[in-house]
Amino acid sequence: MGPLDFIYKRHSVRSFNDEPVPVEHLREIIKAATYAPSGKNAQNWHFVVVVDKAKIIEIARIIEQKNERLAAFLDAGEQKAFRGLVNYHTVFKGAPTLVLAYAGPYATVAKQLSAAKLMPPEEIAKYARPNPEIQNIAAAMENLHLAAASLGYGSCWMTGPTYAADEITEYIGFTAKEGYYLAAITPIGVPAGGAWSYPPRKPLDEIMTIVG
Repeated sequence: MGPLDFIYKRHSVRSFNDEPVPVEHLREIIKAATYAPSGKNAQNWHFVVVVDKAKIIEIARIIEQKNERLAAFLDAGEQKAFRGLVNYHTVFKGAPTLVLAYAGPYATVAKQLSAAKLMPPEEIAKYARPNPEIQNIAAAMENLHLAAASLGYGSCWMTGPTYAADEITEYIGFTAKEGYYLAAITPIGVPAGGAWSYPPRKPLDEIMTIVG
């Protein structure tokens, strides 16, 4: 086995069996997530772990309802495609565990410049593009997925369903931390069989530049 094999164990899994994930494994997975780097060591993340099957199914229903409401704002040509996305946004409903990853406030350069009101908005927008607030959460999510895969579980990084973030947050009653918002979700569970493979990756020469 190679030293980086733990990375290649991770796949986007969308089908799970009913076997529950032990709490001690869930704690290890979330602990691994918290060892991700974060700007200014802000650790501006919070993870809500849902293990109640009925609640997971209800969250899927909430997303379905929000998808339908949003579709009404689109023109006829876009509605069908948008409604079709709901099947991808609710694939977690067969999983025994659903993790909701919340992002908290982070003092970015863009926010500071905006508050000063001395720079044009289009100029401030350039400083907002890196968005370290959400990069912190992304780093934690990657750790989470690698840890889950190393323990033999499947997961799937999902951001599409966050259009129902407010409704999901209200449903689960997450009010413990002000200013936090739902940034991503992932099911976690034992994969329901099948061989896993990666979609083709772009050649390294296409995505890598070495400056000597």
